[in-house]
Parts: sequence; structure tokens; C-alpha cells
Amino acid sequence: MRLGLFGGSFNPPHQAHLALARLARDHLGLDRLLWLPAGAPWQKPAGQLAPGEHRAAMVQALIRDEPGFELDTRELRRQGPSYTLDTVLTLAAERPGAELWLIIGQDQLARLHTWHRAAELVDRVHLAVAAREGQSPQADPLLPIPRFPVVALPLPRTDLSATQIREELAEGRSVIDLVGPAVAHYLDQHGLYRRRA
Repeated sequence: MRLGLFGGSFNPPHQAHLALARLARDHLGLDRLLWLPAGAPWQKPAGQLAPGEHRAAMVQALIRDEPGFELDTRELRRQGPSYTLDTVLTLAAERPGAELWLIIGQDQLARLHTWHRAAELVDRVHLAVAAREGQSPQADPLLPIPRFPVVALPLPRTDLSATQIREELAEGRSVIDLVGPAVAHYLDQHGLYRRRA
């Protein structure tokens, strides 16, 4: 079984996340792709991080009609910092023989050497990296972890970001085109990221 792991804060999840996940599923021939909202992302300040149950519900709303996609909330339930390697180790134990594919962006690839036990992580997974048009993702040969192969996922250029979406929401603007109708409805229903009067 080919199993994709797509983690992130998903604060909120949006159309660029969905496009990357679809591309990974189709390009890599994944049987399943797990969406893993981070509980306590150790490399990001909590700041404007919506509660985990809201982020999980928004991911579920975004992916509910997508074949092969599944919400996995193990990182939200984990106490303390949320490390990708811990998730990989538990999934490998639960699904012996599964081929694990970690889906990340180029920005994450550049910082991969700072991840918790990065060398062990890259030994346990295949890496697929979203490559912006005209770029080829390669690990920096000077990184303090062994060289490892990277599969490029040719992602069309987008400037969409969760930060931009939170700013739009804080200003009271519609984000339906950025997050899709189901997530937009959830955001409206719960008043997430809105500026308080």
C-alpha cells in the first residue's frame, strides 16, 4: 500500500492544499492520503492557531468528497510538540509494509535539517516535494543529514496562503473562492479568524 502523509497546521485549509494533495495522490499513485493537522507545531508560534477541533472539521469539510483522502487526528490528540517522525513511526507500526510518502513544500525541504531527528525521518519515508513552476526541489548538499532522493510534484504557481485568508476574514471579506464552499460555510458558522468588535 502506498500511503501519503500530508501534515500542516491547516489554519485554515484551502484550495492550494487541496490542489497539492490531489496532485500527490495522482502523481504518486497513492492508495490513501492522510491529512494530518498538527497539534502543537513545534516550529510555529501558537499565535492565531485555531483550536484543533475546528481545523480538523475544516479539513474534513474540504476533503469529504475526495476519493482516497482521509482525516487523521493523531497529531491533534498527541500531548506536547507534534513531531513528524513520531507519526511516521506509529503509522509504520500500524501498517507494516506500507510505503510511506511524506508530502511537503519546498520551504519545508529547505528547513528539513532542523526537523526532529531528520536523518532518521528521511530514512523511513519517501519524500515528495511541491515544486513551483521552473524549479526542481533538491536537498541542499551542505545539509547536516545524508543526501536523499526527492520526487518533485509539479505544482502550478499560486500565491494563496493561510495568512492571506486569515487577513481577508479579519477584514470581513468572503474567502469562498480561496477555501471552497464547505470550509467558507464552516468559517462563517463559527466566526473563525474574525476581528472581534
